[in-house]
Amino acid sequence: MNDQPDIVNPEAIDPGEIAYDGALRPHSLQDFVGQTKVVGQLGVLLKAADSAGRAPDHILLAGPPGLGKTTLAMIVAREGNRPMRLSSGPAISHAGDLAALLSSLQPGDVLFIDEIHRMAKSAEEMLYLAMEDFRVDIMVGKGVGATSIPLELPAFTLVGATTRTGLLASPLRDRFGFTGHLEFYSTEELLHVVTRSAALLELTLPASALQEIAGRSRGTPRIANRLLRRVRDFLEVHPSTPPHEAADAALTLYDVDKRGLDRLDRSVLDALIVRFGGGPVGVSSLAVSIGEDAETIEAVVEPFLIREGLMTRTSRGRIATDAAYEHLGHRRSAPPAPTSLF
Repeated sequence: MNDQPDIVNPEAIDPGEIAYDGALRPHSLQDFVGQTKVVGQLGVLLKAADSAGRAPDHILLAGPPGLGKTTLAMIVAREGNRPMRLSSGPAISHAGDLAALLSSLQPGDVLFIDEIHRMAKSAEEMLYLAMEDFRVDIMVGKGVGATSIPLELPAFTLVGATTRTGLLASPLRDRFGFTGHLEFYSTEELLHVVTRSAALLELTLPASALQEIAGRSRGTPRIANRLLRRVRDFLEVHPSTPPHEAADAALTLYDVDKRGLDRLDRSVLDALIVRFGGGPVGVSSLAVSIGEDAETIEAVVEPFLIREGLMTRTSRGRIATDAAYEHLGHRRSAPPAPTSLF
């Protein structure tokens, strides 16, 4: 089994030969839609490093899934015409994995570690020295006879991506020269994303259909591109559908409603309202009631419902808001009248 990381030459990427997700990725900061502040900061960092003839500082990209962390990492490599090596936190299960990865780097390489907060603790501690002094100490032997052999590393740029910044140890977080926090996209920015992607897919849709897709994409470009492909598939199977109706028909077929809620989102809200009277209820009870994993609800469903104002989280549990009742067409029951003690 080959445990070596994938090696990517940014200039060799052919969008026509890779999956649609890769084909739709922007290839430069100029083409990147949204995240204006982070893109501007990265532009300054990369230009300064290029002018000085040195590797850019280590970069940490933080934010929810699907907002462009991997795409920005690839752009960092491409803008500097540097090879990129890909790995992920779960794949680095002990210090030896990281030592093998670091020892294979060449001067100027960009090392991208996705979900960096999930690295093994021993590997994380080895990374401190590698990031700061470009060397690692490898232990040989055991017990009193063990010796430490220093291994010098070439100057490289580490780009770490995380969805859980709080899980990163402070010593690791502080060693990044730049931290970019990615935010959810506005509907206008997502409209720009789907318009660009539709052109790349050679898909002609009216502005109303593109607006419909953008509005149901939960503020996330990855979801916007996925829904756009579902609309394309629908039109290929039902070519007689008027283009201005295709988006609504396709997304309704795939259980994505006007606010971007899917089947799982509505199941959670429906259980919260119907089975638990709107709450409060603990996430474990809510998960059992719909046959889903509690971690999935906390990590995938809950953040969106809270952001949309459909659910609130309190110390006593989750509570459905009036907006949730209205969206699902339920009526909130009146609280029981207080009983007199006399």
